[in-house]
Amino acid sequence: MPREFRITDAQHGAAFTVRVVTRADNVEVVGLQEDGVLKIRLTESPAEGRANAQLVQFLAEVLEVPPEQIEIVAGADKPNKIISVKNVSPAWVEEHLLQA
Repeated sequence: MPREFRITDAQHGAAFTVRVVTRADNVEVVGLQEDGVLKIRLTESPAEGRANAQLVQFLAEVLEVPPEQIEIVAGADKPNKIISVKNVSPAWVEEHLLQA
């Protein structure tokens, strides 16, 4: 059964769920998990919000948007996070993230 990457059409953009692995060797999009969540590896530690800052910066680069358009709306202190990206469509997010 194919995995489905679920991106919702939010009020001012798109929202999706990621699962973050910190203290990895590389910063990269790993791919979709069985539950449809996008797994991302980060090199930073979660201490003092460093991994969250790296996540926002990485997503901004991949999605080709300013970091100010990206917000962690839930799960800031957890591995599973809901990300909101303002002023983009779900199709834009899918196209950029699944090719990263």
